[in-house]
Amino acid sequence: MNRIKLFICLLALALSFKGFAQESNKEMGSIEFISEELNKLIKKDAKVEVIAEGCQFTEGPLWLKKEKMLLFSDVPANTVYKWTEAKGKEVYLKPGGYTSSEPRGGFMGPDALYKTKDGKLWICQHGDRRIASMDAPINAPKPNFTTVVGEYNGKRLNSPNDLFMSSTGDLYFTDPAYGLEGGMRDPKKELAFQGVYKMDKAGKVTLLIDSLQFPNGIGILPDGKTLLVAETQGRKRGWYAYDIASNGSLQNGRVFYTPGDIREPGGCDGLKIDKKRQRSCNGSGRRLDIYEGRKIDWQNKSERCNSRQLRVDTRW
Repeated sequence: MNRIKLFICLLALALSFKGFAQESNKEMGSIEFISEELNKLIKKDAKVEVIAEGCQFTEGPLWLKKEKMLLFSDVPANTVYKWTEAKGKEVYLKPGGYTSSEPRGGFMGPDALYKTKDGKLWICQHGDRRIASMDAPINAPKPNFTTVVGEYNGKRLNSPNDLFMSSTGDLYFTDPAYGLEGGMRDPKKELAFQGVYKMDKAGKVTLLIDSLQFPNGIGILPDGKTLLVAETQGRKRGWYAYDIASNGSLQNGRVFYTPGDIREPGGCDGLKIDKKRQRSCNGSGRRLDIYEGRKIDWQNKSERCNSRQLRVDTRW
């Protein structure tokens, strides 16, 4: 597991962009250097800053380097926000995940966000129970969408949560029941499980895993041979690794990391690939743990992190 290029984020901890100068942002928490190896990633004087507040439940951070803009989802608010150094937090897209006029509550909005190679914004839409492509340019967003994937074997998905595009063009995604008002017991639920899927370039959808209750974050290690999936809640919560066979099936399912008996709010959540620094991280409770074969973590020990967007001002 040495030299892994992976980031696992908790509740949209926005660490995937590089240090901009920001004045008057509130600082919070602390960075605990358990190992000096963390110096390769984060400077000793780095600060954790709050860059946006007033959200209900944030997810899906996406840093757009060219635009110097952070996008992130507020799931219950059915909104995608943007953050820029000049203007701070602004509404980017609403509705972002539920486009019906029929009133409903719960986690109906957008979740994970992804920018395709051809510049399209894809959104995991809880309320519409699909992964959709926004039919508008990134810099001129409109709530017009085309379905990328919304069914498996003729039945509607639960509520796609996270996605990962492989180097070969296969789309991997998780489909828990968080976006259904009644969760796993919702009468509108059509599938008897919460799945992990692959959709190939031809549009064929294959069920890979149906044994997880709360599949969430997903990613593939840089060698293209290992799939990681988060199980957010329950007795088996943690991150699981699976070998990707040559025929696309999964083998040798095993525990990648478990946070143990952490009694703080939160759970095992999203994955983010870091192609340069070859580190792996994961968040549970109020913390973000960073791994490179062994623990070299930082953590927020003072406040809950959900419904905020954070950054570590590292200037790296």
